[in-house]
Amino acid sequence: MKGQFLFLIIFFNPLFLLPIFSGEPTQVSIGVILDMNSLMGKACFLSMKMAKDDFYTSHPDYNTRIVFKLRDSFPQVIGAADGALDLIKNEKVQAIIGPQTSGEAQFVGDLGEKAKIPIISFLATSPSISPSQSPFFLRTGLTDAAQSPAIASLIKFYGWHRLVPIYEDTDSCAGFIPSLIDSLLDADITVPYRTLLPKNSNDDLISSKLYWLKTMQTRVFFVHMSTSLASRFFEKVEEAGMMTDDYVWIISEKLTSLIGLMNSSIIHDSMKGVIGLRSYVPLTGKLTEFQRRWRREFRREFAVDADESDSMMFTTFDYWAYDTVSAVAMAVEAASPLDNGRVMSSNGKTDLSEIAASKTGQKLLDAIKELNFIGLAGKFLLVDGELNVSAFQVLNFNGDQSGREIGYWTPGAGLSRTLKGGGNNSESLGPVIWPGESTRVPKGWETPTGEKKLRIAVPGTVLPGFKSFLDIKVDAKTNEVIGGGFVIEVFEAAVRRLPYALPFEYFNYSSSDGKSTGSYDLLARQVADKKYDAVVADMTITSNRSEYVDFTLPYTVAGISMVVPIKNQRSKNAWIFVKPLTPDLWLVSLGFFVFTGSIVWVLEHRINPEFRGPPTNQIGTIFYFTFSTLVFAHRENIVSNLARIVVVIWVFVVLILQSSYTASLTSLLTVEQFEPSYTHINELKDSGERVGYLKDSFVKGFLVKTWKFDQDKLIPFRSPQEYAEALAKGSRNGGVAAVIDEIPYLRVFLKDHCDNYTMAGQTYKTGGFGFVFPKGSPIVSDLSRAILNITEGDEMSDIERRWFGDQTTCPKLGSKLSSNSLDFTSFLGLFLITGTVSLFAFFLYWIIFLYNNRHQLMSNMASQSSLRWRLQSIGQLFDQRDLSSHTFRNAEVKDGSKRTTEDQSPHSSPLNNNCPQSPMSFSTSQTFEEGTVSTELATPNSETPLHVVDIAAATDH
Repeated sequence: MKGQFLFLIIFFNPLFLLPIFSGEPTQVSIGVILDMNSLMGKACFLSMKMAKDDFYTSHPDYNTRIVFKLRDSFPQVIGAADGALDLIKNEKVQAIIGPQTSGEAQFVGDLGEKAKIPIISFLATSPSISPSQSPFFLRTGLTDAAQSPAIASLIKFYGWHRLVPIYEDTDSCAGFIPSLIDSLLDADITVPYRTLLPKNSNDDLISSKLYWLKTMQTRVFFVHMSTSLASRFFEKVEEAGMMTDDYVWIISEKLTSLIGLMNSSIIHDSMKGVIGLRSYVPLTGKLTEFQRRWRREFRREFAVDADESDSMMFTTFDYWAYDTVSAVAMAVEAASPLDNGRVMSSNGKTDLSEIAASKTGQKLLDAIKELNFIGLAGKFLLVDGELNVSAFQVLNFNGDQSGREIGYWTPGAGLSRTLKGGGNNSESLGPVIWPGESTRVPKGWETPTGEKKLRIAVPGTVLPGFKSFLDIKVDAKTNEVIGGGFVIEVFEAAVRRLPYALPFEYFNYSSSDGKSTGSYDLLARQVADKKYDAVVADMTITSNRSEYVDFTLPYTVAGISMVVPIKNQRSKNAWIFVKPLTPDLWLVSLGFFVFTGSIVWVLEHRINPEFRGPPTNQIGTIFYFTFSTLVFAHRENIVSNLARIVVVIWVFVVLILQSSYTASLTSLLTVEQFEPSYTHINELKDSGERVGYLKDSFVKGFLVKTWKFDQDKLIPFRSPQEYAEALAKGSRNGGVAAVIDEIPYLRVFLKDHCDNYTMAGQTYKTGGFGFVFPKGSPIVSDLSRAILNITEGDEMSDIERRWFGDQTTCPKLGSKLSSNSLDFTSFLGLFLITGTVSLFAFFLYWIIFLYNNRHQLMSNMASQSSLRWRLQSIGQLFDQRDLSSHTFRNAEVKDGSKRTTEDQSPHSSPLNNNCPQSPMSFSTSQTFEEGTVSTELATPNSETPLHVVDIAAATDH
């Protein structure tokens, strides 16, 4: 069986074993389709031949050798298709490199898919053909779409907001524009219009297109076309006077790479200041050696002189051609052996239907996709069948073909001055010499002379009294609509801040009766129906309007409130003296009076006779002492240091509290106190009062739907004067009790009527006033940004002051009766201090008391274990006088006797007979006056003194 199998192989494919026996590498046919009549085709094919020679010189041990089968496309799609068909059917090629244009590559790619062989192109840059659409198509050069994010970053970096693409009307160029626009939109950059130039455009057509562009406002242009058309185009740009410092010209990556093929005089005279992107190719020793050899081979191959070859500029396509051949050679070796056999898919009657499929084409395709190496142009790596983007150079051309490098763009870092840098800051790119040899960055737009103006609708009839908002007039001679007022001035101020010109003209819009503006909902519908381009009015942003139009950010204070009459409440309340303090502060103050008096009583009871006596007397002492501190008239002497600390802190608190009370009461009695007649919308509805609102306003729907007002109670008005008249009459006399409207209108009313009326109640949020544009309009975001700039600065305040006056001069504007009462939170810190000090003194006193009497307490408690009796023992001991205190020791010394009281008598002590007496059993009065001390010691059941001793004489001894 093995012998028969070997025989069959030799019989059907005798050349299969020839390399084994002869020692020669296997030759693999690779098709090449290029336009050999073009300089590009010649240059690229020379790079391909050099790549093949260099590759096999450095890889002599490879068992395969690729052989080029060249076909000239002439250049025509039919020529490329015919060449590809010949290569597939007759030459049995394993792959095709080329063709030269995207249109040709798209047709040849379909043939490659049918024949199941790879079609590899480094020149077809249009995104219209891609590996996702043609599975056997591979792109070993950059697609045009790869530069789209870089262009958007460049436009955004310089602060331009609009870009006009100018491109050749071919499949290759037109296929790039959609991806460019997508990247621009992602960066909030708009494309107001585009300009297409046919491939065979004559000079008159180019000039007419340029002069039309000159009448438009945008001055930032992106050029994407062939070098032949670009040469004539930029020559006409110079003639049209559009290569000046007002213009920006950016050329595509492909045009930048091929700029060396253009006439040097065009570059020198007509392209100064142009910016271009070019795929970054690292400068290496291998690249420099290749350029030297390539020029030598070009002179020999095409018989040109040395000066001509030395002046030729290399393109990235030359380098990609070199790397493409290296990649194919590697893949052929990795996928070998490759079978030249074909499988017929059908028996058709045409040459196209008779194309047979390759048996090993998929294997070769997969081998190419897996390659990853460093080539002449940098890293060779295909991602989804296309060469991966590494970086772009940003070049500034000023008369030479090489250009001056001003920075780089990479997918990760964006624009940067060097490849190692990053971040979009003011130093991300180097200095640029713009057209007209200017170093100033062009603003990117000019006031247009022929661009269509926006048709802006304004309310035709403004309600009387609100002319400060909108004042629309019509010139009797020219019929021109002239806008004035707050709204118009804000709009025009915002337009002036736009980064481009926005020409517009106003148009009156009135209701069908011609007497009023009518519903603003209908006015907004005019924009949705494309009858107008925008609406500039005092239109509120609402959810239902936002469903069919777009609004800018609001330029006014948003909200609905109500205006009601005010009434004076000064000194009409008999209990006004209570009002300075809130109820919670009254209660807390009373509690602290009692609390502080109790603490002082505890600290003084055992050592100060003035805090002793019958229970009622001691309770009275507690209240009298603390409340007398209000007027600082307390007569009791404080002998305990702890009590003195407590009293000093408390007197300080009382001083602050008293001063604040006095100031607040004075204000209530002398200053006019106004309060609104109503403070909530619910009060109006529940009382059945009539309420006014602005005619044709959405506020009526707000009151009916949200607050369930009876429509018979809602009265429409047209002016602030009508507001004032209705409010003066009142709801009972045919007027209204309140006017509910948007805050900007209420401010206009209160500007002249703030003496008798005020805004009251809660403010209900609304969207505020905004300008109306069609859905998806790019102007909305730019105008909103301009409005923010105005409102964040002083300009908006100046505009409001011009049209509404200085509203701060009205003291009651937007205010209601604010309580002058002082609340507890204002004095929380003071009460916290005095409470903390009092408690500290209280606990410290008990610690000292229990420690000093520990022996007596322990002996007393040892006889009884009841908790109640133990507490009673502590209380009885606390109720006794502390005769060791200096106050009682002084009294003993002065009368010359040693006191023995029931507190010390073993016969009368309740601790001995377990018969407790009254806790308040002693009454002591002590007066020190002119050296005389009199002391009365009373029995529990009688107030008759036990003895009275006159110790006046004793003091003389």
